[in-house]
Amino acid sequence: MNGIDGRLPPEARDITTGQANRVWSVDGPTPYILKHYDDPARAANEAAALRLLATHRAPAPQLLAASQGNTPPWTAQNAIYAKLCPQISSWRSLPNPWLPSTASLAPTSAASLAPDDTATGPTTPTTNCTCTRRPPRPCSPRPDCSTRKSMSGGAVQPVLLHHDLQPGHLLRKPDGSRLLIDWELAIFGDEKSDLGRLAVRLGLDDPTPVLALANRPGPTAEGRIQLYWHIHLLADAALSTDPVIRERAAARLSRRR
Repeated sequence: MNGIDGRLPPEARDITTGQANRVWSVDGPTPYILKHYDDPARAANEAAALRLLATHRAPAPQLLAASQGNTPPWTAQNAIYAKLCPQISSWRSLPNPWLPSTASLAPTSAASLAPDDTATGPTTPTTNCTCTRRPPRPCSPRPDCSTRKSMSGGAVQPVLLHHDLQPGHLLRKPDGSRLLIDWELAIFGDEKSDLGRLAVRLGLDDPTPVLALANRPGPTAEGRIQLYWHIHLLADAALSTDPVIRERAAARLSRRR
């Protein structure tokens, strides 16, 4: 997009709340959100995921411009008139606007995710995006076709995963529509992995209730979501830089023994 080059304009307002990236709200004729990344793989990942989501009209911010070759790597996304969704007390109260959209993105769509240095797209700018905590660990490279290999002997069709699914990444716009932010960890994989992550973020001791949100549960769904839920708990307990998250995950794991 003309005029966006990744550099910090003097009118930018720091809205960083996470641990991995710096984030600013930039005013002007076209307000936008500027993100600087510590890891270029995260910038490439988010740019590629947002391009793919835009192609499928999925509920996500619009990518205005990006560069992974700069220091630091950056993306610019349209600003959003939105608020965090109200506190979600259980999986039953969780709105489900994204799973049908993201689960419909077959991995063959990833063929268009070539690593280029810029990206442009239509913009419908609004105001400041409510940003949330971001994962502290580097992610895999941008979504690609390497995960097309089926899981469980070919029984699972890989789909695009947000890979950090949690209520804090769900925004609600004034018209009632919702969208997910922070796609920098997006990958292709088993839908049940996202649901397992969600169960961890909702503080559930048993992840199986969130299978009600699945598109196609299938006969192996309960075992798979239990596996992914356990993996995400282990990752939190071992890798999270937030001591509260580490302690909660460790306590939940100890109760499973």
